[in-house]
Parts: sequence; structure tokens; C-alpha cells
Amino acid sequence: MTKVISKNKTSDIVYIGIFAAMISICSWITIPATVPFTLQTMGIFTAIGILGGQRGTLAVLAYILLGAVGIPVFSGFSGGIGIIFGTTGGYIIGFLFSAILMWGIEAIFGRNQIVFILSMIAGLFVCYAFGTAWFMMIYTQQSGLVEISTVLGWCVIPFIIP
Repeated sequence: MTKVISKNKTSDIVYIGIFAAMISICSWITIPATVPFTLQTMGIFTAIGILGGQRGTLAVLAYILLGAVGIPVFSGFSGGIGIIFGTTGGYIIGFLFSAILMWGIEAIFGRNQIVFILSMIAGLFVCYAFGTAWFMMIYTQQSGLVEISTVLGWCVIPFIIP
């Protein structure tokens, strides 16, 4: 006897795929820098805002897995596990932690505009914290010791102070 996938599960898979593709497209819109300026974060927040925490997080996970296997979904049409283990890979992994945090906040406090805005701020902080720590670790291994103030100047300040 075959099991039929319900319409809800099918539509969930379709929406997750569409939003994983949207995040990919957002990552291709880039301004080159030490850490490229992209619209990935906006894509991730949009996915979670529209799909909700669980499906939004699955869209982020799908995006990361597509990139990890080599499909060029990351910034600069790049892909592969080497990107994730490179200097900016911490931000990609940080996107998943951000999504999980936002999902958790939604589960605890419910879905409303104020909670979503606060969860985006918390998610952005987690992404920056993890990504910057990762960048600093990889950069130090490759090029030698670097000051935290220098790394913040490369990786965080240009993105929060226009």
C-alpha cells in the first residue's frame, strides 16, 4: 500500500523550495568586500516572516545544504563545502542559528509584528557574533593574529553603519 503525501506537506515542500531559491537569488545580489554585502539576511528574514519559524528554518537549511553540495547558491555564484569552511562560512552557518533562534522565539511568544522584529534583531546579533568569531578564527589560522577591532571594522560595522 502506498502512502499519499497530503496537500499540506506537498505545499510545505514547495514553499520551502521556493524560499530556498529566493535566499539564493538574494545572495547573488552582492557588493564585494572582505565579507560581501548581500541580501541573504533579508531573504532569510522574509522566509521566516512569511513561512513561520519551522518552514522558514527548513528553507534556510535547504539553502545551506544546496550550497554545501556545490550548487552555486552562495555570494558570487559560489558553492561547495570549502565556502562554508572558509572565512565567511561562519555567517552562512550563523544564518541557520539565527533561523533556529527566531523559530524558538516565535514558539515561545507567538507570531506578531513586535515579536518578529525583536527576533530579527536577536537573529542578526547571533549571525554577526558567530560569523565574526568564525572569520577571526579562520583568518588567524591563515594570516596570523588579528585584533577584534579590525575584524569588527571589516565584518560588522560596514553593515550596521551606512
